[in-house]
Order: sequence, then structure tokens, then C-alpha cells
Amino acid sequence: MNTVEPIRDLQKIDAMKKILKSQNIRDWLLFTIGINSALRVSDLLRLRQMDLCDNRGRVLDAIRVREKKTNKEKLFRLNKSIRKALNEYMQTTPLDMDAFLFQSRKGENRPIGRGQAWEILSNAAKAVGIRDQIGTHTMRKTWGYHARMAGTDIEIIMRALNHSSQRQTLRYIGITQDEVDNAYDSICL
Repeated sequence: MNTVEPIRDLQKIDAMKKILKSQNIRDWLLFTIGINSALRVSDLLRLRQMDLCDNRGRVLDAIRVREKKTNKEKLFRLNKSIRKALNEYMQTTPLDMDAFLFQSRKGENRPIGRGQAWEILSNAAKAVGIRDQIGTHTMRKTWGYHARMAGTDIEIIMRALNHSSQRQTLRYIGITQDEVDNAYDSICL
């Protein structure tokens, strides 16, 4: 199994959003929620409208998700980017509380598969010139990386990612030797 990297360049993230939105609003929403939620793709793809909206189609402030991998419940706030994207998406989609958010187009009430999600992300990444290995886990790693770069305490990131150690989290989010070297270079006491 190949290791995937977070998307470190904010301009590449914005470029991917533009490409995805121009192709399919559902795919743009998948990427937007993925990079802003730290959810695993298995949990993202299981989301239904009822998980994120009330019965009038209004986007909720926070949601609870039972993680498929750990069976633990995760509560998290929907940030401004997620709420904005969901509001826009809900204006283009019929309200069906039981419908999967990332509905397959095969006519059945089922979500897209992991393979299709990977293909969507991989193609958009290639289109914007990302050369790193990209996969569905990239979204989760991207959230963790940018949370760390924004100064979020590693303990909070560990909790959001459901990791057991700081070392695991730092390796997971792609803190590289260059960044360690830069830390040494920047501290000149």
C-alpha cells in the first residue's frame, strides 16, 4: 500500500476546489468536507443528508458520526467552509433526508465507492500539478497538517484523528525532516 501525503500548498487546494466544482458539485463537496473534517473516507461516504441537515434542509452547526473503523462516536462542529459548501449543494439537490450525500449515479440509493472517490481526487490533483501520492486519506492528512501549521496543539489534532501518540500523529500528517531542520535553523539563542 502506498503512503499518501497531505496537500501542503493552499493554492493547490483552492485550484482543486475550482476544478472539482466546475466538474461536479458533489465531488467539490466531498473534497471540501474531507479536508475540513478529518473524517476517514469510509465515514465520509456514509454521510446522509439527515446527518448534516435538519428536516427543512438547514445545515446543522455540529454533527455526530460513529466511526466505522473504531466504532467510537465523534462530535465535531461544521466549520464555515463546510456549512457554505453544504448550503450551496442543498440548493442544487432535492431534499431527501435518507439520501447519501455523495450519491452514486447508478440509480440506487447508495454512495459512491472508495475507488471512485480516489479517482475523483487523483484526477483533480494531477490537473493542478500535484506530484505527491494522493489518495482518499490525503483529505484527512491535509486537515491534520494545516491544523498543525496553524498552531493547533498536537494533543487536539491527536484527539481529532483518534491517534494514540504524538509521534504517530506527526508522522501521519507529514512533518518532514526539512521542517525539523527549519526549526533548528530558526532558533538561534
